[in-house]
Amino acid sequence: MTISLRRADFSDPRLASFLQAHLDEMRPTAPAESRHALDLDALSQPSVRVWVAWGGESIAATGALADLEPGHEELKSMRAAPGMRGRGLGRLMLDHLLEDAAGRSVQRISLETGSMEFFAPARRLYASAEFVTCDPFGRYREDPNSVYMVLPVEDRGGLPFRH
Repeated sequence: MTISLRRADFSDPRLASFLQAHLDEMRPTAPAESRHALDLDALSQPSVRVWVAWGGESIAATGALADLEPGHEELKSMRAAPGMRGRGLGRLMLDHLLEDAAGRSVQRISLETGSMEFFAPARRLYASAEFVTCDPFGRYREDPNSVYMVLPVEDRGGLPFRH
């Protein structure tokens, strides 16, 4: 299957449905105060860049970067469709988001993900891209249901991308 990556079209009802499924899937993983997935309205703000991986006419995955402060963005809304998991879409999306950030001179990318077993594949993906655990950032606070990670900045003043 050929995958194409495009910026999100928020008028497409398939995207709204995909993102709602993401929120629904997160619901049983943690109490409400520990769930930090963004809804459609939050993702459609100008401070967020959302990308969609399309497999034909179906959404295969999503990923986003949200502004935190100048030069610092947060990775958000990483999700592969359940039937598409384990096919490398997470890596494809993550690499694309990191390249997008590098092209815009972003200096640091942070993320929050769950601490539960459900999120273990995501944590392994992020660690394989050299994200390391860190203290809470932005508006986050210590939470046993969350793991915070950051992609360290290299000495050359940019994100450590390998092509």
